Amino acid sequence: MAIEFRDDDELVDPKVHCSSCDAVCCRLTVFVMPEDKVPRAFVDVNEYGMEVMGRGEDGWCVALDPLRMCCSIYDLRPDTCRRFTMGSGYCRDERAAYRRQYPGTIPSVLVDEG
Repeated sequence: MAIEFRDDDELVDPKVHCSSCDAVCCRLTVFVMPEDKVPRAFVDVNEYGMEVMGRGEDGWCVALDPLRMCCSIYDLRPDTCRRFTMGSGYCRDERAAYRRQYPGTIPSVLVDEG
């Protein structure tokens, strides 16, 4: 699924943090645009002939460093990844969808620390 930005994406929930996630955003389909500077070794072509970030057998983006749980090509990541905001409406929706598909992986209740 490609990222579809929403009106509430600017409303970032500060309780959402990558450290309490299963790298859900790193499992999404990310289209690589001609202006992106992604190294070719990380790019695949999907069934429609479009360039996308490659995925490993585990479904995660091939640029994800599994030991450090961060992007190994951070400075060269696609614009789509640059625009994905932690805690945005889209982020929260993807986390909720993932939680429904894989119950018990992402905490379903965030503790209000305020």
